[in-house]
Amino acid sequence: MEKPKRFSLEIAFNSLLALLGVTTMMVSLGYGFGTFRRPGPGLYPFFIGLLITVFSASLLISDSKPKPRPVLFADQGGKTFLLMIGAFCLWILMMPLLGYVVVTLLVTFFFCRIMKLEGWWKPISVSTGTALFVYLLFDSWLYIDLPKGFWG
Repeated sequence: MEKPKRFSLEIAFNSLLALLGVTTMMVSLGYGFGTFRRPGPGLYPFFIGLLITVFSASLLISDSKPKPRPVLFADQGGKTFLLMIGAFCLWILMMPLLGYVVVTLLVTFFFCRIMKLEGWWKPISVSTGTALFVYLLFDSWLYIDLPKGFWG
């Protein structure tokens, strides 16, 4: 377990955010809330300031609790990390040759195998579903031309 720090940049930034949230709420009080049927100009900034204050306060509270030191690469973590980086690099290099959808299918399958998704049907279905979704999203619905490789 690690002792909580007395001062850190993270604590200073979260304190500044809390102060910003409180200031936003105070200033918005001068604009007026209005009614539910006709909201005033101060309603939206007040609730944004309230959200900023609540979230920054929760971050300050969580920063004050001691945290265990994270283990960067436990067990086979380093190997998995390097394989994932290699898969991303292959995805970028092979995209112009094979096309976006095909490379996404292959690399997603490779990711599933790296992350030890059990069996063969789950990685095949995940990679096929991802490739189909990518094709429908970009090619059919958004009309974005992605590299098609030597297929198109």
